[in-house]
Amino acid sequence: MDARRIIAHVRDRQPLAEAEAEWFARGLADGTVSDAQAAAFAMAVLCRGLGEGGRVALTRAMRDSGEVLAWDLPGPVLDKHSTGGIGDCTSLLLAPALAACGAFVPMVSGRGLGHTGGTLDKLEAIPGYRTALPPDEFRRIVAAGGCAIVAASDRLAPADRRLYAIRDVTSTVESIDLITASILSKKLAAGLEALVLDVKCGSGAFMTTVADAEALARALVATAQGAGCMTRALITDMSQPLAAAAGNALEVIEVMETLTGTSVNHALWDVTVALGGEVLALGGLAADAAEGEEKLEAVLRSGRAAEVFGAMVAAQGGPADFVERWPDRLPAAPVVREIGAERRGFVTAIDGFALGMAVVDLGGGRRVQGDRVNPSVGLSEIAGIGEEVAPDLPLALVHAPSEAAADAVERAVRAAFTLGPEEVDDPPLVLARVG
Repeated sequence: MDARRIIAHVRDRQPLAEAEAEWFARGLADGTVSDAQAAAFAMAVLCRGLGEGGRVALTRAMRDSGEVLAWDLPGPVLDKHSTGGIGDCTSLLLAPALAACGAFVPMVSGRGLGHTGGTLDKLEAIPGYRTALPPDEFRRIVAAGGCAIVAASDRLAPADRRLYAIRDVTSTVESIDLITASILSKKLAAGLEALVLDVKCGSGAFMTTVADAEALARALVATAQGAGCMTRALITDMSQPLAAAAGNALEVIEVMETLTGTSVNHALWDVTVALGGEVLALGGLAADAAEGEEKLEAVLRSGRAAEVFGAMVAAQGGPADFVERWPDRLPAAPVVREIGAERRGFVTAIDGFALGMAVVDLGGGRRVQGDRVNPSVGLSEIAGIGEEVAPDLPLALVHAPSEAAADAVERAVRAAFTLGPEEVDDPPLVLARVG
């Protein structure tokens, strides 16, 4: 095998053979493939594509470039992945709810990317919570409590870690083939039996049109199933934040309010239940998605999902009394300011990207790799589409580290909302199902 020959095959639209994909993935992991060759491969894939067979081959090869977990548990091993959005904290609800229904959820998650928040950053707003666990401890927590949410270890899909870093600096991130292989190689290395995908679509998502979201969803589902994992995808709305908050601790607050029933966010609840119903059916814990949704709602309403979440937090180093004392345990920003509308009207559209970047500007996200995240900052009580606003009816509350930081984002937050004279309907949450 030779990297140059494999790159030329892709460049010339020849099929990527399984043996070629395996060799190239091993070379990415062990350094046999140079940075220049990895960049050339990524650009060839972006420009020429791999086709379904090539996507499956590359995904399997990157999955197998490191450790692939195997489980011996008295229930199905299930998981969920989201393509990212604003106020999307469903993982924190769904993992414990699935575990409360009898599933085992070894959720390998990521950090914030661009304008979107990251599950690991949200959980690290909880004092003491550890996302980097040794493999044996990860296995033990999943077996004992049903779920754990962790960062990928160096041993899981190392070929993807190398290729992603190169894609990030060579303008090849946007390739559906490479996005698909990157997402699925890490998820499938966790030893899943079934997976549900939440492909976001709208102003706060990476895929802003339904057509682009459907193309990605179809590629993800076909590739995951081709690699041996039962998978279904929901395309869900991201034309506005899913939760009424954006920011790490603030989103954890919304999760805890919903888990404990103190103030249920219905959009967050509904998307979580829809995703959970699908994957419970795929995993054999429900006859169909409708029955799965009923089971998810039951464990959320009963408080059982909150109990599982609390046990997971304690097992991963957080406070043992977090479910009972979460308002006292989460960090708070020193400055909280209302951002009022300039005039009375109804919200007709929201620029989710602008709101996400406002959170980044406050310190709640990263501009470059290695930036330190301030877990307390962000936006809360974000007005939704169809909601009436006015100078005395705020668009959002800004949680900032200083008055100057609040000043710096106030105009951008206000400009993210489009107002009209008449109320408009809230957009549907689930736009399509694939698989």
